[in-house]
Amino acid sequence: MALHCCLLLLLLLQISLLAADEAFIGVNIGTSLSDMPHPTQVVALLKSQQIHHVRLYDADQAMLIALAKTGIEVSVSVPNEELLAIAQSNSTAANWVYRNVVAHYPSTNITSICVGSEVLTTLPNVAKILVNALKYIHSALVASNLDRQIKVSTPLSSSMILDSFPPSQAFFNRSLNPILIPMLDFLQSTGSYLMLNIYPYYDYMESNGVIPLDYALFKPLPPNKEAIDSNTLVHYTNVFDAVVDAAYFAMSFLNFTNIPVVVTETGWPSKGDRNEPDATLDNANGYNSNLIKHVLNMTGTPKHPGIAISTYIYELYNEDTKAGPLSEKNWGLFDANGKPIYILHLTGSGAVLANDTTNQTYCVAKDDADPKMLQAGIDWACGPGKVDCSPLLQGQPCYEPDNVVAHANYAFDTYYHLMGRSSEACNFNQMATISTSNPSHGSCVFPGSLGKNGTFGNVTAASMNSTSLDSSANNVHRNLVLVIGVVTWGVVLL
Repeated sequence: MALHCCLLLLLLLQISLLAADEAFIGVNIGTSLSDMPHPTQVVALLKSQQIHHVRLYDADQAMLIALAKTGIEVSVSVPNEELLAIAQSNSTAANWVYRNVVAHYPSTNITSICVGSEVLTTLPNVAKILVNALKYIHSALVASNLDRQIKVSTPLSSSMILDSFPPSQAFFNRSLNPILIPMLDFLQSTGSYLMLNIYPYYDYMESNGVIPLDYALFKPLPPNKEAIDSNTLVHYTNVFDAVVDAAYFAMSFLNFTNIPVVVTETGWPSKGDRNEPDATLDNANGYNSNLIKHVLNMTGTPKHPGIAISTYIYELYNEDTKAGPLSEKNWGLFDANGKPIYILHLTGSGAVLANDTTNQTYCVAKDDADPKMLQAGIDWACGPGKVDCSPLLQGQPCYEPDNVVAHANYAFDTYYHLMGRSSEACNFNQMATISTSNPSHGSCVFPGSLGKNGTFGNVTAASMNSTSLDSSANNVHRNLVLVIGVVTWGVVLL
């Protein structure tokens, strides 16, 4: 009994460690463009979009130099064509690490090395030496005392998971076990993670109608449309979660239970050929917007709730010179000029990839904000914050819908624009977030819709320096109890 309890505690500890790090959204940066932007332009775009994690398909020196001192976490890659030389020579691996990692670290914040890409499913002859390449690269990091800061892994295609639904019955292609088992042992012993490329678009396209489009796009499903694992009775509402859980089950089938998953590629094309009718702007926007919200809300997967699934979106730019069908050229979030292919719908998800480069940004209530805290924020904004909240009064354009979230959106956004759209002005005790989705509705037009800075005069910071809620504040949403707190610099401190 005591042994059983110890094993259970150990398992819970492992799960808690996997969940300890906050999940992130990153992007892949491909370079198959006829007019590839200069590395400094790429970095400028990353910074403007508050993208803090990127994956490179090589270790381009100019890009690594441009990324220096930005704090952006970088995953570099050993291209497939270099694997053979590295796997056959420890010194070649050491030279690669010195040239592409040691020479740039820590100025460039390199956090992982992808050794090849989808080698097991695309390069069977090279696959036999993949584990050697992983070990040699890792040994070079150990020699440079960087093995704790920089993890080594290799991106795998989710197609190597067989019988992926129900997830509890999933297993890896058994013919690959002689490579997979030592590879997973390496990942576990070095504290690394399984890198997985997941493409619900292809799963949907190849399912011949078995997979519903809404299930692939993270769209809400009625309970009777959810997929149910008949063994665990767990409900799945999207392909992404099902594949991630399938990977966990497939690893556990080989007795590896504490290797976290990082999704190194996923996305949806915005344009396709005639035989690709679901490669559309709306579907690409829906998939990536829903993906970002799903990852950042830290829900994890149905089988592993709360365990972070950090994910890199494929990809930053449309790659117009890539071979293959039209869809292959249209996975990007931006064109070569840095113009967004579509504006992501990310209200409530913070500023990461808020990709409206026209600078139309808004301050709105977070999806999970406490109504009482929102009310306190409204009362402050409409009082000491000097916001004109008359449009929220009964009979005025922004009174409806008469709820605290809608009223908070207007009050917060108006204050945000009064203060010149400073990120510090969109806080309200962490109940607010910056969004690129215009919250205007009907005749209720929000300040951000009026131009880059609205139409307000200057307001000094001193007007925010009240130490209590003004008794004359416009309490425009009276059906909730006013929460009294100390207010300073636009943040309600309770």
